Amino acid sequence: MVPLECSKLFEEAGSEDIQELKLTVQELHFPAKSVIFHEGDPGDGVYVIKSGAVQISTRVGDGEEMVFARFGEGDFFGEMAIVENAPRSATAKAIEDSILYFIPRGTIFDLLAKSPRFALTLVRVISNRLREFNRQYVHQIIQAERLAIVGKFARSIVHDFKNPLNIIGLAADFAAEPGTSPEERIKYRDRIRKQVDRISNMVNEFLEFTRTTPTPMVLLTQNYDEFVLPLIEELKTECELKNVKIELENQPPKTPVNLAPQRLSRVFYNLIHNAMDVMPHGGKIILRFYHDGNKLITEIADTGPGIPQNVLEHLFEPFYTFGKAHGTGLGLSICKRIIEDHGGSIWGKNSQSGGALFGFSLPLKQSSNR
Repeated sequence: MVPLECSKLFEEAGSEDIQELKLTVQELHFPAKSVIFHEGDPGDGVYVIKSGAVQISTRVGDGEEMVFARFGEGDFFGEMAIVENAPRSATAKAIEDSILYFIPRGTIFDLLAKSPRFALTLVRVISNRLREFNRQYVHQIIQAERLAIVGKFARSIVHDFKNPLNIIGLAADFAAEPGTSPEERIKYRDRIRKQVDRISNMVNEFLEFTRTTPTPMVLLTQNYDEFVLPLIEELKTECELKNVKIELENQPPKTPVNLAPQRLSRVFYNLIHNAMDVMPHGGKIILRFYHDGNKLITEIADTGPGIPQNVLEHLFEPFYTFGKAHGTGLGLSICKRIIEDHGGSIWGKNSQSGGALFGFSLPLKQSSNR
């Protein structure tokens, strides 16, 4: 057991001050697991631990209890509510059977007025304690944020994998039908192969997203129509499963562009899948292409509900999403990185017809002729 005068709080107090304190101090007994005071209670005094141990906790987030301090014999607590003249900002609970000295608020103020050394000690201890509380709080918040990000990342992966896995399942079922011809089996085999490659590319993109230094991207020169048209035919199969129709407002130009086919394909997949997700009862996706100076513009519009105004400025932030039961917005963030790696830019807005419109630019391949 620790006498009152041996507490850290009163190590600078004089013997006369200690004697006056003892006239007003109460000894209180708290069984293990009992609450000493609750968050929000009046700050009526300071507690010094004569024997036992106490934990200080608060509620964060959805009401989860976060313990940010534990005190033993000779320590004190409850001083912040006294200094601030405010309700308790945390809950104190006895960890084991404890005996506490309780010093009323008025007694503390009398001692502060009489003893500058006591006031200095109190300020010094409070400063050190706040620094330690802040360090622990930041550490726990960072840990919680890390776990939340991992959860969001996992949900995003599951969501993005659903479409190719559904296609693989359907193609495998059709290929296994007794009446399926050898030619049709080859077609379904090729479809499965494409989706397996697509999943592999998606995994690589997720890994690329998590790297602080992305790997160099190899660009190939290809006519844009030769890249886009087979990709749209493949996406039409997925859209038909959700009663969504893809239309080309005009044909993609036969313009040579420097691109990484697998990575740029991911942009089309993500933007078109997002459009399908916001049209669960069916709709239309319209693609258009045009030149703007030395840039090739691709626009993908839908007949969905559009993008809320307060969401527009957050569109390409990692894990920001809206209006979807699954997904986290990681797809749009990956799209942004892919387009910027190609030397272009990407944007999203609401079209005049009311649906969403996403567009991106790609720099045209510069001719070597002068």
